[in-house]
Amino acid sequence: MRRYLMTVLTLTALCGASTLAHARPPTVMTSPGYDARLQESRKALGNSQTATTPADAPVTAPKRSKKKHPN
Repeated sequence: MRRYLMTVLTLTALCGASTLAHARPPTVMTSPGYDARLQESRKALGNSQTATTPADAPVTAPKRSKKKHPN
């Protein structure tokens, strides 16, 4: 019984400790300057007059499958 309790408490402590760590690299931060430049570039791209048309998809013949003959 005592061994069972120690196992449960150990597992509980390990699970609890693993939920506390939320590691992120130091570069994951919001940058107001970068966000402003990004919005400006997106706005400039949205206002551009050059319209691109998607290329036509190549027409392919349907694949022929082998017929299965009943035994």
